[in-house]
Amino acid sequence: MTSFWKGALLVEKRIDRVIFTCGGTAGHVNPAIAVAQLMAEKNPQIKILFVGAERGLEKDLIPKAGYEFRTVHISSFHRSLKPAEIKHNLVSLYNMVRSPAEARAILKEFRPDAVIGTGGYASYPTVKAAAKMGIPTAVHESNAVPGLTTELLEPYAGRIMVGFESCRQHYKHPEKVAVTGTPVREDFFTLTKEAAKEKLGVNDGRPLIVSFWGSLGASGMNAQMADMLALEAGKEPFHHIHGAGKSGYAAVLKALAKKGVDLKDHPSLQVREYIYDMAPVMRAADLVICRAGASTVSELTALGVPAIMVPSPYVTNNHQEKNARALETHGGVEVLLEQDSSGQALFQTAAGILHDDVRREAMASAMAELGIRDAAQRIYETVQELL
Repeated sequence: MTSFWKGALLVEKRIDRVIFTCGGTAGHVNPAIAVAQLMAEKNPQIKILFVGAERGLEKDLIPKAGYEFRTVHISSFHRSLKPAEIKHNLVSLYNMVRSPAEARAILKEFRPDAVIGTGGYASYPTVKAAAKMGIPTAVHESNAVPGLTTELLEPYAGRIMVGFESCRQHYKHPEKVAVTGTPVREDFFTLTKEAAKEKLGVNDGRPLIVSFWGSLGASGMNAQMADMLALEAGKEPFHHIHGAGKSGYAAVLKALAKKGVDLKDHPSLQVREYIYDMAPVMRAADLVICRAGASTVSELTALGVPAIMVPSPYVTNNHQEKNARALETHGGVEVLLEQDSSGQALFQTAAGILHDDVRREAMASAMAELGIRDAAQRIYETVQELL
């Protein structure tokens, strides 16, 4: 094939108009924004539209990122039989009936070259409608095991994009599955580990623990973290930065005070309301203690940081434990279920990892083996192949 025809094919495959559809959590929205930013770099004239739910988190995150946003009426179903929940489900049933027409109208008006769904129930009507209209579609699943929306869209989507090779086994059409990873913010890689430690002032040879919890069930885990920090205050064997969250910050400090611990006397131990400089903090970490949400999993594997994971038992389909178990099977994570976790258990598990250099390095290597730093590029190429 001549170079002229190669060039012609590349022009034909260029994505000029694309719809991203996602919602529910930042873990669904942020990967879409990362891929959208990459597409705009490759084609500054590209037209990008996001479609989500009118009440979802996406309605705030996407406009802040500078993208046009349209909505369809779609909402979740609740399993409770309480009158308020039954009323909610009736509204959701009505939304299911009208959302396909809304999605088709958006698709006819915007005329996308491709539609990419990155999770959440808001992506269902748009991806399905696009597939029925013959528009190339792809779905990205950030969790180790497919959620309900991905399961429902599998027959329609041209490609299912997943985080790890082991995810393929959970799909009825494994031939559709492409291992792309989940995009991680570029600023996570701007510093070396050594430079990040120096920037944070934790470069005296002691390892750094970083801990944080999601909003669901965080109060109980923050109480455990106060117990762990009190144990660490005895000898300060590690540096420790804990993000307690807005609702947990005062409670952790109060719990520590009751135990006679004043953090002013323990400079290696930090409790923050929020870890605003998460990129250098995660880069500097030798061990992370956290939940097992999809975004956290992708960040830890991309950075090659071992972790102790306490999966949230409050999420749909128990997907956090499934995420954590996938990493545990590969050797990068220690899993503690919330009912088995305590400040003492967390401290002992952390000390066991951090005092054993061989074990810690093996866990870090296992995490790095699963990490995919060029996930946004892989997603872009996968979508191009569908055109």
